[in-house]
Amino acid sequence: MKEPITWTDFAKVDMRAGTIVEVQDFPEARNPAYKLFIDFGEEVGMKKTSAQITSLYQKEELVGKQVIAVVNFPPKQIANFMSECLVLGVLGKGKEVILLQPGKDVENGWKVG
Repeated sequence: MKEPITWTDFAKVDMRAGTIVEVQDFPEARNPAYKLFIDFGEEVGMKKTSAQITSLYQKEELVGKQVIAVVNFPPKQIANFMSECLVLGVLGKGKEVILLQPGKDVENGWKVG
């Protein structure tokens, strides 16, 4: 377990629901990954990120899937691609990532809280 954080620390993290609208291969990535383009609604807009989820997900099944992501990280260069958010997932025993999703369809941009 990591060291405890304060409520103030946690409140700084902006986690939102969004819908994956496009998925592309990312052959330049060090580890197998996809480029994800996610719609977070009117307030946040579209953001892109990369995700190492190729072992459990096919590109076609990801389009239209809602996910939870942190949307207030600064952009990060990954190979030749600028990542603008962090999609959240659960790490399995084999280090595979299972995406976090809302239990029901929600509006893009709704906050996790």
